[in-house]
Amino acid sequence: MNDQNLITTIAQELHLNPVQIKNTIALLDQENTIPFIARYRKEQTGNLDEEQLRSIQDRLHYLRALEARRQTILHSISNQGKLTPDLQKQIESVTKLQDLEDLYLPYRPKKRTRATIAKERGLDKLAQIILDQKVTDGDFQTIAEPFLNPEKEVYTIDDALQGAKDICAEYFSEDAEIRKKIREFTLDKGTLVSNLRKEFAKQEYQMYYDYSESIIKLPPHRILAINRGEKEKCLRVTIDIDSETILQLMQSKFITNSRSIFYEIIIETLKDAYLRLIAPAIEREIRTLMTEKADEHAIEVFAVNLKNLLLQSPVSGKTIMGIDPGYRTGCKVAVIDDTGKYLEGTTIYPHPPQKEYFEAKSELRTLLESHKVDIVAIGNGTASRETELLVAELLREIKADRTVHYTIVNEAGASVYSASDVAREEFPDLEASMRGNISIARRLLDPLAELVKIDPKSIGVGLYQHDVNQRKLYETLNAVVESCVNLVGVNLNTASVSLLKYVSGLTSKSAASLVKHRENTGIFLNREQIKKVTGIGDIAFQQSAGFLRILNGDNPLDSTSIHPESYGIAQNLLDKLRDSDIYLGGKNIKTIIKQKQIVINQLADELNCGVPTLEDILNNLEKPGRDPRDEMPSPIFRNDILKAEDLKVGMTLKGTVRNVVDFGAFIDIGVKNDGLVHISQLADKYVKSPHEILSVGDVVEVRILSVDLERERIALSMKAK
Repeated sequence: MNDQNLITTIAQELHLNPVQIKNTIALLDQENTIPFIARYRKEQTGNLDEEQLRSIQDRLHYLRALEARRQTILHSISNQGKLTPDLQKQIESVTKLQDLEDLYLPYRPKKRTRATIAKERGLDKLAQIILDQKVTDGDFQTIAEPFLNPEKEVYTIDDALQGAKDICAEYFSEDAEIRKKIREFTLDKGTLVSNLRKEFAKQEYQMYYDYSESIIKLPPHRILAINRGEKEKCLRVTIDIDSETILQLMQSKFITNSRSIFYEIIIETLKDAYLRLIAPAIEREIRTLMTEKADEHAIEVFAVNLKNLLLQSPVSGKTIMGIDPGYRTGCKVAVIDDTGKYLEGTTIYPHPPQKEYFEAKSELRTLLESHKVDIVAIGNGTASRETELLVAELLREIKADRTVHYTIVNEAGASVYSASDVAREEFPDLEASMRGNISIARRLLDPLAELVKIDPKSIGVGLYQHDVNQRKLYETLNAVVESCVNLVGVNLNTASVSLLKYVSGLTSKSAASLVKHRENTGIFLNREQIKKVTGIGDIAFQQSAGFLRILNGDNPLDSTSIHPESYGIAQNLLDKLRDSDIYLGGKNIKTIIKQKQIVINQLADELNCGVPTLEDILNNLEKPGRDPRDEMPSPIFRNDILKAEDLKVGMTLKGTVRNVVDFGAFIDIGVKNDGLVHISQLADKYVKSPHEILSVGDVVEVRILSVDLERERIALSMKAK
């Protein structure tokens, strides 16, 4: 596939203009990052967004890998002297890797099989006589007798017959067309069946002890659950298919003369080819395909949830107390200021076995008052609700003096962070047990800046994250973090290495160099100083500069996402409007342009730039330093507690979406356990996917459907009454 065919193929698949594909491929080949292309090369790509760019990148990698494999296969078959013009045409026309491998199967170097052994014994010519099906008179014994050869272990007619049948069976099984048809038929009509392996019974897989469902209807989460049950040796899994229909399909393909004396032998051999060679291989392929699609879906769900979690609205300008709840080891407490700086911490023991309730409350009160804490962030793990009861009681007591709120924070991954190298570098004098509560507090202050320090799959907003393809999960989640970091932008003078390493064009090494330079020479005053940092070359500067913000520096443009390469355009625009106050974001620049009756397209031509670039410059001048997260819902702050026993059917409450999965969403409504809104209760209309309705971090109004105190389950609804 040449470059033009590759461009045409991707354009047709993604319904995009070939010019967009051509320019995007050129930019990717020049090692530009996706965030950089999406933000600063809109003219070349025709305003493609990150999702479209990543789709192009994925297809480009696939098709290039396909082409590389195609050339390898053509070379291999050619070296064997078996490459015919017809076969070459077939190989060059396929667009799927599986179809390519099917064509290569007969020529692939293989281990010794029953068929290869039979060929070594000189039985391939006998097999060809059978396959030709031209003999209609006589008997097999007469035809097979010349092939007897004791030296090659062909002692009897039965030996000759079996060897010839083995060769024929392998020939049938390696036919690309029939394999494709059987694969498609199995996918369309097959049923996945799971049964209990009694010696390894586990209650969590009870649903799948005697279970079957059509392959095409199996939802991804069930595929992954069945896979896990099989991996843990609790379930035995097979694919059930109508083999008679498949055998008829094979007969119609391979039987050319029903009057041949080999007719019954071929019927028998076709059955052997299917049951022994084709069926097991097709089952493996389909199980792999099902798993890949389920993995892809699960990773996509994880990615969507992670993005929404990372882009939660920050709580700025507040002093926050973080509490990591616990029983035996106590509750770790830390106070941070409005910049995230650690002020003071302690450990309290309000819960069993110590039960130092009043002492704990007194210590909390002292910390609250001495640091003028605005918000208490409580982790949602073990002893969370008991700790919430303590905090709510304390806040009621001090309510007369001033208002302090609390909120529940998802603490998933806090323990991973507390034991990490990053945490040790940040707080070398603190024990690991004390670092998690600082992370909990900082997650409220700036979720993105704190959560990037944790392995994304440890954040806990997906299902089966340990079962899916780990390499693909890692790549996808890292792309999500990279996208979020660059969407928001990074304060170059305060950002950690953990945050900076996700900036377009930077690596862990160059991010560390930036921080080291900042520590050694002082804060950055302008973006040009970035070029002086060891390890930041022209390319790294070009890719990263627009995403690195410098507040209150030498140049007001450095606090925006306007790229330095466009500063000249921005300055010419300001000169044309003769209004430098726009730098401060105090004036509506679009209103000024409208008042002056300036046409955007004409203005772009005069400034020698594209309309998308000009519009981005205008948006930045109008709202410099705009944080897209400000448009996201804020956390729910409470000052009193609610118990599960207080819940009544029909009660309406506000809650925060903690996780969105295929079958619904888990909502924190302020009691010990999150409630579940089943997909059927998300709206008054049919909902195909919960992600159509909800995102992690959303604040929603829900109605109590049922409360099962014994099983600690709460059913919720978002439907109108």
